[in-house]
Amino acid sequence: MIIEERAYARAGLLGNPSDGYFGKTISISVKNFGAQVTLYESPELKIEAQEQDINEYKNVSSLIERIKIHGYYGGDRLIKAAIKTFIEYCKQNQITIQNKNFTIRYHSNIPRQVGLAGSSAIITAAMRALIRFYGVKIPKQILPSIVLRAEIDELGISAGLQDRVIQTYEGCVYMDFEKAYLQKNGYGKYEKIQTDIFDKLYIAYKVELGKISGVVLNDIRERYERGDKELIETLQEIGNLAEQGKKLLQNGHLDELNKLINQNFDLRKMIMHINDSNMQLVQTARNVGASAKFSGSGGSIVGFYEDNEMLTRLIIEMKKINARVIKPFVF
Repeated sequence: MIIEERAYARAGLLGNPSDGYFGKTISISVKNFGAQVTLYESPELKIEAQEQDINEYKNVSSLIERIKIHGYYGGDRLIKAAIKTFIEYCKQNQITIQNKNFTIRYHSNIPRQVGLAGSSAIITAAMRALIRFYGVKIPKQILPSIVLRAEIDELGISAGLQDRVIQTYEGCVYMDFEKAYLQKNGYGKYEKIQTDIFDKLYIAYKVELGKISGVVLNDIRERYERGDKELIETLQEIGNLAEQGKKLLQNGHLDELNKLINQNFDLRKMIMHINDSNMQLVQTARNVGASAKFSGSGGSIVGFYEDNEMLTRLIIEMKKINARVIKPFVF
C-alpha cells in the first residue's frame, strides 16, 4: 500500500509571533502551496531526498545558486526528526507498532524560508503518513505539539504552535495558548472560523528574502526569558489583536481588520529589527492602500485589498521590487 499525505503552507493573519509566548493567533491555510509525503513498505528504511537536497551540482556556481535559493538546510533532516519524534512518542505512550521498514519520499513547492511554514509542513505530512502506516491513533489536538517537539528538541528551531495547528486543522483557526491551559493539557484552545471575507485577501513574497525563521526568533526568545518588560507587554498586545480580529472576521468588518493587521506589524517592528527589503514589501503594499503584516517571520506579507483596481496596482508595484502576489486558497 502506498500512503500519501499532504500539509499546506500557512499565513499568520493576526497575533504572531505571540503563539510561542502564551499568546493568541489567527492563522489560515495557503493551499496554493503544499508539502507531500509518500510512504510505502520496503526491506530497508530509506529516505529519498528532494532534488534540491541532493548533494550533486554541475559546478561551483550551481552550488552557490542553490544555497542562495534554498539555504544550507535540506528537507531530509526534517524527515529524520519526524521519524525519531514519532517513534519516541509511541514508546513514551506504550503504543506498540509493527516491526517493519519503509521508503519515504517528500516533495514541497512551498517557497523556502519566506515565512510560509515550509519546514513544519514537511514534518506534519510525514507524521500523518507514519500514523497511517503504523495504524496509530493520535488525538488531533495533540499532533501539533508532537510536530513542534520534533522542531524544537531535535532541530533546535525556535518556534510556537501556530504553524503546526493550522497545518493540522486547515482552513482558518483562532488559537488561544493561555499558559495554565497549555501547560496542563499540552495543547491550546483551537476554534475554526468560517467567513467569506477571504476573497479580498492577498499574499506577497520575495524568494530572495529567505532565511531560517528560528534564527530570526531566537533573539526574541532570549529577551523573553530575560524578562524584558517591553517585549513581554508588546507580545501580549499583539496576541490581543487576534482576539479582537476573531469577531471582526466572523462579522465581515474589513476596515477594522485592516487596522489590526497594520497594527500587528507596527507593534512587531517595535521589538525586532526589520531589514530594508522586508520593509519595502510592507511599504509597497501600504502605498497602494492595502493592509500588510508578515505572514511569518519575514520574506512574505499578508493583508487585504479593497477591490480589483487596488489588486492590479498591488501586482504591478510588487513586480517592480521582484515580489510575487497570489490570492490564497484558504478552504
